[in-house]
Amino acid sequence: MPTRPSTKRPSTSASTKSGKRAESAARRAPFIAPDFDPDAAATGDGLFGLSTSVDEANLVVIPVPYDATTSYRPGTARGPAAVLEASKQVDLEDLQYGPVWRAGFAMLPIPKEIAALSKKTRTAAEPVIEAGGAEPGNRAHARALAAVNAASERLNAHVAAEARAILDRGAIPALLGGDHSTPFGLIRELAERHPGLGVLQIDAHADLREAFEGFTYSHASIYHNVMTRIPKVGKLVQVGIRDFGSRERAFAEGSRGRIEVFYDQAMRDRQFAGGPRNAWSAISSDIVKSLPKEVYISFDIDGLTPDHCPHTGTPVPGGLTFPEVCHLLEVLSRSGKKVVGFDLCEVAPGAPGDEWDANVGARVLYKLLGCTLRTQGLLR
Repeated sequence: MPTRPSTKRPSTSASTKSGKRAESAARRAPFIAPDFDPDAAATGDGLFGLSTSVDEANLVVIPVPYDATTSYRPGTARGPAAVLEASKQVDLEDLQYGPVWRAGFAMLPIPKEIAALSKKTRTAAEPVIEAGGAEPGNRAHARALAAVNAASERLNAHVAAEARAILDRGAIPALLGGDHSTPFGLIRELAERHPGLGVLQIDAHADLREAFEGFTYSHASIYHNVMTRIPKVGKLVQVGIRDFGSRERAFAEGSRGRIEVFYDQAMRDRQFAGGPRNAWSAISSDIVKSLPKEVYISFDIDGLTPDHCPHTGTPVPGGLTFPEVCHLLEVLSRSGKKVVGFDLCEVAPGAPGDEWDANVGARVLYKLLGCTLRTQGLLR
């Protein structure tokens, strides 16, 4: 069987030594070996079986194998490795975006120190999670909260540092989690460089709880933290939401338009009413119109219907189908707005041999890459 030969550019002593050279190199098509066959089986160790180096990539994915506070089922810390492996089975030609691989993307090595931190922190968090939250006056719980919150701060700093390095060389950052708490540092860095940034959140959950179960950086608190701690984020547009608390709803409704929610049931009710103004294409256009010019996409895999992600931490009935997501992303990619980064979180692999969640995650990742790279002018 033929295999995909290397796409890697031959190394030179004059590679990205200066900031200016790095920035100029980041916006050109990567070198493609003359004998590269994108239709052959993948043999490379990189994302989607490619071997584009981080130094020459136009977009760099930060893997974050961290899952400390998932309150129902753990497992998303194994998401980056599972999606990386599943990506090697994805065909590289895409109906909507064409040869996405040509734009040049790569993923950083999966950090063993973050995986170890996740394991240690999860052990500390579990007694609090099992109790339904930290009990007042419980010293063991107080120590656990302090340990978990400190670990989350360390994680945020790690992600922010990786994002800064990518941005400083002129490339586009993305993140592959891990639980949904993981992209906070990336969003903070992007908002500093893109004031007024809009966030498109595709999710089953609002994630607007304040310090859920006592954990400041809980997976269920990511967008409460973003909207209260990152003032340069201009707007949050939530899509597919179908599990939320009363205080979360009040928080969104009291945001004076800074948070706009496209609830899953409300979108379905529009479709059930029939007519062209209620078709998914019209709903997608309304979602995109509600976003600012610069957009960050935050994709929790449980935004999809549960048959797409049966092992994710908190699956919920309802949700978007894969074709609906593909259409929404294409509408965004053709809108004239620019996607400056994204995350894909909460992919949790099943038991050995059950690769479905990772297969879906890899294909969602390829669509996110295509949408982002097209809005950046790197795809037709």
